[in-house]
Amino acid sequence: MLEVRGLRKSFGRTVAVDGIDLDVRRGSIFGFLGPNGAGKTTTLSMITGLLRPQAGTVLVTGHDVWRQPGPAKRALGSLPDRMRLFDRLTGAQMLYYAGVLHGLDRASARSRTRDLAAALGLEEALGRPVRDYSVGMIKKVSLAAALIHSPRVLVLDEPFESVDPVSAAQAIDLLRSYARAGGTVVLSSHNMDLVERVCDSVAVIVSGRLLASGTVDEVRDGRSLEERFVELAGGRAAVEGLEWLTTFSD
Repeated sequence: MLEVRGLRKSFGRTVAVDGIDLDVRRGSIFGFLGPNGAGKTTTLSMITGLLRPQAGTVLVTGHDVWRQPGPAKRALGSLPDRMRLFDRLTGAQMLYYAGVLHGLDRASARSRTRDLAAALGLEEALGRPVRDYSVGMIKKVSLAAALIHSPRVLVLDEPFESVDPVSAAQAIDLLRSYARAGGTVVLSSHNMDLVERVCDSVAVIVSGRLLASGTVDEVRDGRSLEERFVELAGGRAAVEGLEWLTTFSD
């Protein structure tokens, strides 16, 4: 469903993404991991067509995101990092707008808004302006907006950041149901336990380079995913020179 080949992007002298190759199969939940500044968001932005790569190709359901943007983007649902919404709209208006923008008729947009609100625990918030939402609520309404047109591939950048455990569990159930029906999910997260529980396959990017990719068990290599991730990311730094921290100010 998603093929990435030789993806590369630099900002000045800084190489953010250095020749990434990825294959994500239909019906899977794929975890994309990396420390802060590793190139995760840059990679996902290029996959969804929000940022133009300097080299490489991205195929979504066989369509090139940059040469065939119409069919490629119709197959995509995206929750970008720091997504900016029309925050003067209510949650219901925001989801209705997202639906009709993707070509749904009015009745379908309203019906799907109700269905997604029930699945994600948004029902009581639908009548309030988005600007009054918490960060976690914004994540949930953004996920609903990404799903409302029933895309084949869903790309989510930190979808569970600031989301409470109950809401996260609801969203995970929804994503699992979506994947069982043949949808494909690519998500980034710093929550190793969540990725280990939810994802079928993972990839680890460090300093713009892909250091490991495969099933969760293949990447873990007999350890916890967190231990393996810390090793790939350079290990734990020794804490030295902070003896003053234990003297206390009183």
